[in-house]
Amino acid sequence: MNWPGMGDPYKRKKTLKFLAITAIIAISVGLGSSLIQGQLGQNNPLKVCIEDRETPYKIKATLEIIIDGLKTDIPANIGLDDGNCQRTMYTLTDDGTIYAEWEEEYPFEIGHFLWMWEFPLKDMDQGKSTIYVNGNESPHFINHPLQDGYHYKAVFTSKAFDESKDTDFLPPEN
Repeated sequence: MNWPGMGDPYKRKKTLKFLAITAIIAISVGLGSSLIQGQLGQNNPLKVCIEDRETPYKIKATLEIIIDGLKTDIPANIGLDDGNCQRTMYTLTDDGTIYAEWEEEYPFEIGHFLWMWEFPLKDMDQGKSTIYVNGNESPHFINHPLQDGYHYKAVFTSKAFDESKDTDFLPPEN
């Protein structure tokens, strides 16, 4: 089979030159983009390690997570990667205490911690889920700012949760 642009030697040379130039441009753009993103990410508090940084801005808060009506443990050592890297948001124990620290004041959010933990938020029905801050429902959901000394309670309903299974065999209410 003769591929388009490959029959005539002149067209073949022209086609291969075009493909080579296109490949060089694509590789250059990809490498340039990676380098730029790497440079910009060096001071992003959500992506860097903080062992070698002075971090005077510190926050400590508690988080409780309920999924489908069951309390879920928040494990210790979230944000402490293999002892080589301590992230800006982390836990030391499994009691739900979250620590956040950075070089200057930064608007940490509950969602940032869930992201660092790799919490499966995409598996939750966000329309049926809510966040409570010191007992009051937050209008910001996971975007609520993390504040020192506050207690956060996240109540999630998973997409796979079937509320009817709990009531299928109950007698009808009068």
